[in-house]
Amino acid sequence: MILAAIDIGSNAARLLITEVVIDEKGFTQFNKLNLIRVPLRLGFDVFDTGSISKQKRAMMMQTMKAFQHLINAYEVKHTIACATSAMREAVNGLEIRDKIAQETDINIEIITGDEEANLIFSTFFLLDIDKNAPFIVIDVGGGSTEVSVFENGERIASKSFNVGTIRIMKE
Repeated sequence: MILAAIDIGSNAARLLITEVVIDEKGFTQFNKLNLIRVPLRLGFDVFDTGSISKQKRAMMMQTMKAFQHLINAYEVKHTIACATSAMREAVNGLEIRDKIAQETDINIEIITGDEEANLIFSTFFLLDIDKNAPFIVIDVGGGSTEVSVFENGERIASKSFNVGTIRIMKE
């Protein structure tokens, strides 16, 4: 089965297309077929003016149309699309999301900082580390930074902060 994931961050939009294979022993393997990154830089508008400019909207729409063409070319069975900090804060974020859905059939979920942290850290346990030792995971994005503290393999604290590389550059 072929799946796609779209991440629309404050700095870039990414499309990951992967093939999911379950072997005869029941183990699941993810084989990356394609990864595309387009530096939209939505945060430069949003963290300055509070909205996404006409130019950035047009670039974002063209990017989503290109992503939809690739999704169709790979015959993707299921797509999930999430937008984070810049789209969360943009006063026109919902309007842009709806327009993209109308023109591309890509349904973008604008997620909270906590949902973003959950997605980031749900994949962390795929890494080969000692999960019984305490550790901290920090994900620095363009618009936000998510921090989670783990102890005995369990997340005991998590917080999203409105601090990111683009915000810092704007200040």
